[in-house]
Amino acid sequence: MAEEILLINKMADGRFHSGQELGEMLGISRAGVWKKLQKIKDKYGLQVDAVKGRGYRLQEPLDLLDRDSIEKVFSQLGIEPPPVELHTTIDSTNAWLMQKAALGIKSGTVCLAEQQTGGKGRHGRQWVSPFGRNLYYSMLLRFDLAPAQVAGLSLTSAIAVLRLLRQMNCHQAGLKWPNDVLWQGRKLAGLLLQVSGESSGPSQVVIGVGLNLGMGQYGEGIDQPWADLRQIPHVQPFNRNELAARLTAHLRDVAEQYLQQGLAGFTDEWHEYDLYLGKQVVISSASNMHTGIHMGIDETGGIRIETEGGIRTFHAGEVSLRGNQNDVSRS
Repeated sequence: MAEEILLINKMADGRFHSGQELGEMLGISRAGVWKKLQKIKDKYGLQVDAVKGRGYRLQEPLDLLDRDSIEKVFSQLGIEPPPVELHTTIDSTNAWLMQKAALGIKSGTVCLAEQQTGGKGRHGRQWVSPFGRNLYYSMLLRFDLAPAQVAGLSLTSAIAVLRLLRQMNCHQAGLKWPNDVLWQGRKLAGLLLQVSGESSGPSQVVIGVGLNLGMGQYGEGIDQPWADLRQIPHVQPFNRNELAARLTAHLRDVAEQYLQQGLAGFTDEWHEYDLYLGKQVVISSASNMHTGIHMGIDETGGIRIETEGGIRTFHAGEVSLRGNQNDVSRS
């Protein structure tokens, strides 16, 4: 595996490299290089061009994760770097942190991966995670509070993502309750929070964020409308390392604000970003469906729906939301 990763790092620039050059780097024959490149294709889903007389190149250059680059951005932002765990391939950044949290890993630890093989969204939905193309991110936070008292972080963490997107001139993206980030009705980012702890505290939260940067052909198998930053006009995206560092800073900020103000401190901002506010929506559970007008969120993070029988409140663990119209893009 180490040789395959060396090859990927060498070829991440998207330029041609001769078989001789790559073979000398690894101390193997040209035939051995070819075999390694086939493994890269099979294992990581990376497409390699082979041109006689020029050598080999990745069809697209890669913006690979790099610890030094991430820490440099932390320094520029003037914040203390947290522990950062980088993985080439991992089942799930959330699952890894949940496992390590049980062993006492430090609060604030960030886990990033080039590729996930078992990434999940809400309701167990697969999160498609092609190698080196998007941001697969998780952060662990510990609190003295009971798990129920930190449930609102599910919504505030989505606000952290919106704040990050606006730094990149992405102003049309918005929120779908409880924590999806959409652009023109298509999912741009998703969050999955996993909370554990004693009933009266302390508790720990793993905040997982998947942000689509350049899905390309790898999005063909996704079973819902999706978007990535490359599709959005006028966006000025940070590279993946700067994205990871800046997202960390925003998540820290909203966690601190949440401890001081609770969810009430975010209600106005949430409503500003809410793509469905004032629109007719459908709330569905395993056994029921309710149609009504989305009236906003309450202090617990529940969604308020005006139905024929009056205003009802629903919570994320029970139900899912969908629009009752096709166009939910922001003007």
